[in-house]
Amino acid sequence: MSIWQKLAELADGGVIAFGLMAGWAGGLAGGFADPQTRRQVGFSVALIALSAKMAKADGIVSTIEVDAFRRQFIVPLGEEKHVARLFDLAKGDVAGFEAYAARIAAFYEEDRKGLEDVLDGLFVIAAADGAVHQAEFSYLEQVGAIFGIEGLAFDRIAARHVLPEDGDPYLVLGANRDMKLDEIRHRYLALVTDNHPDRLIGRGVPEEFVAVANKRLAAINGAWDRIELERRQ
Repeated sequence: MSIWQKLAELADGGVIAFGLMAGWAGGLAGGFADPQTRRQVGFSVALIALSAKMAKADGIVSTIEVDAFRRQFIVPLGEEKHVARLFDLAKGDVAGFEAYAARIAAFYEEDRKGLEDVLDGLFVIAAADGAVHQAEFSYLEQVGAIFGIEGLAFDRIAARHVLPEDGDPYLVLGANRDMKLDEIRHRYLALVTDNHPDRLIGRGVPEEFVAVANKRLAAINGAWDRIELERRQ
């Protein structure tokens, strides 16, 4: 059974019918005994709930936003109705995004990597139309602040999505221009290892969301290529 089927069955069974989607991450994920499944459910719910609030200021999710979500993440054939069901629940809720983000932060507790995965996924969705617009960027900054991801930590994530070809490659790698090339390469290799898709899956990112890992690695590799070319010249 896929993560989508699990979520949709619980929704149809009334587990999510209590209304506040802000309780999804903790309440729904807590219904699974397996820790890995709990993390997968928590991540999926977080991304859907916060994506719904990012899509429109009034909380309404249009077909365009749902299609963007489907394009960015690998939803197995036949699971589309389950994804649509979850988005229907998301757009029907009236809670503010702050409540969602706070509950998700509480669900992850001290798991900073998990919260970064969620924020990265939101950036992927925001950039689905080719750009992260100012309203979306402001929204993501506020979500990041609730997650405790601010300043340079937020900027490093944003740099992977906001005009990456023109952005600062040193920021993407968390390096600075005073570092030697070997030091930067060491940092680069550590990031590649830490952000391999298998690592993300191990942290609870479902396989269906492999686009998060692929886009993150592409940005990291691109940043290293630009720095190496610059230094070699």
